[in-house]
Amino acid sequence: MVVRLLSIVAGLALAFAASAQSSPVDGVDYIELKPPQSTESSGKIEVIEFFWYRCPHCYSLEPDLQSWVKRLPRDVQFKRVPGILNDDWAIDARIFYTLEALGELERLHRPLFDAIHQQGGVRLHGDAFAKWTADWLAKQKVDTAKYDAALRSFTVESKLRRAVQMGRAYRLEGVPTLTVQGRYLVIASTSQRAMLATTDFLIGEARKQLPKPAAGLELVVRAQHVERPRSALEITALVQTFRAYRTTPSTPTERSRRPS
Repeated sequence: MVVRLLSIVAGLALAFAASAQSSPVDGVDYIELKPPQSTESSGKIEVIEFFWYRCPHCYSLEPDLQSWVKRLPRDVQFKRVPGILNDDWAIDARIFYTLEALGELERLHRPLFDAIHQQGGVRLHGDAFAKWTADWLAKQKVDTAKYDAALRSFTVESKLRRAVQMGRAYRLEGVPTLTVQGRYLVIASTSQRAMLATTDFLIGEARKQLPKPAAGLELVVRAQHVERPRSALEITALVQTFRAYRTTPSTPTERSRRPS
């Protein structure tokens, strides 16, 4: 009996050690940013992917990333930001924000990514790449005149400047790079799937740091994790709970890197 108990204890100790080793490590799997950066997704945990269209590692990550994004909890907001480390990378960023301004990003982001890496765009640079992309987009029924106008618009220029500022603030050195809640930067030193697992872990850590809702909001918070209220009575209950809360005082891998 004693031998059996010792065996069980030893097994539990080994399991605990394995679990501890599998947890991401600060400085190895991720970096905690000091000071943390401000986020733009109010009330949600913000995850950013810095990427570059002509980056082979970003393209390799994309299928797993798209599947992962679809499974994110409702309290997580995912967004892409083009990495801009030189003038050539800025061309891809300009294309990204132009498609966004035209309302074509959702339709064409993945097809463009595929075309760049499967039809030769990845081998081009500068004006040659910009022309190749414009020709490809025209074949996808993007209005050429509207595209050319948006390409140099104030909206796109402003977003380009913001992307440059964010890259500097996050000390961006290569792509793909994932960040969580302006506080954590995932290190791409292991497999790309490991990057996503580390990001999941950091989302959990960020969630622990969010202000906890008052007890009166418990029903509302739970409702965010279901598809939608199923009846008018449920909607009424949520509204009444929220109103009651408002009147109650609250208590206190590899990556593409910057060219040398």
